Amino acid sequence: MPVYQLADDDYWFPSVFEAVNDPPGLLAVGGDLSVPRLLSAYQQGIFPWFSEQDPILWWAPSPRMVVCPEQVHVSKSMAKFLRKTHFNVTFDYAFERVVKACGSIHRDGQPSDDGWITPAMQQAYTQLYHAGYAHSVEVWDGGELVGGLYGLALGRMFFGESMFSRADNASKLAFVQLARQLEKWDFVMIDCQMHTPHLASLGASEIDMPKFQTYLQQNLHYGVDSAWELVVKSN
Repeated sequence: MPVYQLADDDYWFPSVFEAVNDPPGLLAVGGDLSVPRLLSAYQQGIFPWFSEQDPILWWAPSPRMVVCPEQVHVSKSMAKFLRKTHFNVTFDYAFERVVKACGSIHRDGQPSDDGWITPAMQQAYTQLYHAGYAHSVEVWDGGELVGGLYGLALGRMFFGESMFSRADNASKLAFVQLARQLEKWDFVMIDCQMHTPHLASLGASEIDMPKFQTYLQQNLHYGVDSAWELVVKSN
């Protein structure tokens, strides 16, 4: 099965069920990172992932790593941390700083000097933020940004992109607080994209592409009353 070459003059994508097996989930190459194309991609269960020396690569892996907000796992040690931490959590307070921090991290969460969130990706998601689709969660130790994450909110779905941590449990704290807030807003799913041990420890699990597509079709077009600019207590 071929990997499709995208045209520059429209936002068409092939069916996600035409993604190749080697490498797993690769669907298409090319196009751009404009807001309309990115929105079209996420609405179909597709996301970009590529390094700076590569062309733009578009992915639709199956199985898909997901978690429902109310099913995020809080371990006993994490619950203790939540009760005692002095960290504060904000939403949409420092989006560009979060994206830049995530840019120094491999997709598996490890530090890297050659991160996959290229300057072009940072600019593209900042444009999505200003358009009202992308959002961030920040974790603060006083005035220092020590952790966070960002992603897209469409309907009742949150599409997680990346997280970072400069202090123990900071990224977990961001994820737990995100899930708690999404549950209040009646979101049904957080798309975590691909399996990592870190995400699995937080309760995420894999579903096949047909089931993931059903979630998309049922939940993308809901209007959600969500005010993202807020500050929450760490516990």
